[in-house]
Amino acid sequence: MFDDRLPTALWAQALVRRAQLAGAGVFVLQKGEESRGDVLLKVASLDGEARAYRPQTNIEGERVFIDLSLQGIGPEEAAVDAYVARAKERDSDLWIIEIEDRDGRHFLTEPIEDLS
Repeated sequence: MFDDRLPTALWAQALVRRAQLAGAGVFVLQKGEESRGDVLLKVASLDGEARAYRPQTNIEGERVFIDLSLQGIGPEEAAVDAYVARAKERDSDLWIIEIEDRDGRHFLTEPIEDLS
């Protein structure tokens, strides 16, 4: 999935560190395959709502993240949690990272796109 990109474990460590430095709570709920595992990011705003993001390659071949709320997942945190649980069952190599931030910041450096 990542081709010439950083190994997933290193990418995940950088995301966790960015969130921690900004004062957000961050948890790695599941560690996936170290070098090429896929990622699912949950961002909980601590008010009963959440968003989920997953990477995808856009038509230009660049790695972007998709806000799954644009595809009908969420914004209720329970709905996002149900999606995360299903994804976890489907893919044991999946990295699942949860950020708790009252402002709903995701701390991704990649673009967020709607590819639906």
